[in-house]
Amino acid sequence: MFLNFEIKDIIDIFLVAIILYQTYRLMKGTGTANIFIGILSFVVAWFFITRVFEMRLLGQILNSIMSFAPILLIIIFQKEIRSFFFMLGKKNRFFKSIESFFKNKDEKPNDVCIMQVVTACRKLSQEKVGALIIFEKKVTLHEYIETGEEINADISARLIENIFFKNSPLHDGAMIISGDKIKAAGCILPVSHSPNISKNLGLRHRSALGIAERTDAIAIVVSEETGKISVAENGQLNLKLKTEELENFLSK
Repeated sequence: MFLNFEIKDIIDIFLVAIILYQTYRLMKGTGTANIFIGILSFVVAWFFITRVFEMRLLGQILNSIMSFAPILLIIIFQKEIRSFFFMLGKKNRFFKSIESFFKNKDEKPNDVCIMQVVTACRKLSQEKVGALIIFEKKVTLHEYIETGEEINADISARLIENIFFKNSPLHDGAMIISGDKIKAAGCILPVSHSPNISKNLGLRHRSALGIAERTDAIAIVVSEETGKISVAENGQLNLKLKTEELENFLSK
């Protein structure tokens, strides 16, 4: 059997491995890894029931479900499929992903950008102006960027203050920062329904925790009632941070 193993077979296996790895990265990056594991478990159960144990009745039911599997996958992963074609359609993102794949370069805000955000949060906190600022990390947030007004401007404390000014039309939404750019403002985020959130916290805190539960983003909240600064990351909400603590948090 091994005598018939040719170079093209090695290339074939290598290409399949790359496709599976990139698919895993895509699903992990969009926060659907648990769904992927659930589907994989279902496929393994279907294989054992129909092929190994040969359970006819249960096998027929699972076979019927498997016949609709492509449609179900499209329904379940419609956002991820849409994200995939979105990245293919925007050449700049596509070539940047190729460049980062080979160079392993991770774009992130520099110290100057971080200080601009911290300065703005300090001013907003003193004046008790509500704000919700999101830092994009590895998980793309373009589906939330599309819900707001695209800005694509350099990070500036004055610009951030103007966007969250109480009479500004973008005041109530979220600002999303990607790399060293303010991508959009007035964005709509998913709301967390965790029972552990204090009832004293408003919609901004629930939205910050919601995006932190679904992605790896960092969310900064400035309370409109108290002026306190909070940060959400990895499904956790850190309340009442000082500006010095916020600066250290973002720098790390």
